[in-house]
Amino acid sequence: MSRLLALLRNKYFITGTAFLTWMLFFDRNDLMSQYEYRTQLNKLEAEKEFYTRESEKAVRDLNELTTNKTKLEKFAREKYLMKKENEDVFVIIVEENKK
Repeated sequence: MSRLLALLRNKYFITGTAFLTWMLFFDRNDLMSQYEYRTQLNKLEAEKEFYTRESEKAVRDLNELTTNKTKLEKFAREKYLMKKENEDVFVIIVEENKK
């Protein structure tokens, strides 16, 4: 018991405990803030990876469209409903049942 009282009266122990408490709970960079920062960082890294993959896909598609004439024609027909002079284009729209 006397060792515990001596430890509690030690100025270095009191100062260290106060400093540790301040750094863990009251500082601007406390544990909760660090957790939130880490969560936000992980989310942003996932978004970065998604957009990097999408960008690479777009570059691949652009390269393919500029080099392959048949792919360009297929893309123009599907996306922009373009047609040749003597062709008819039929657009089929599927309606969902509204209940």
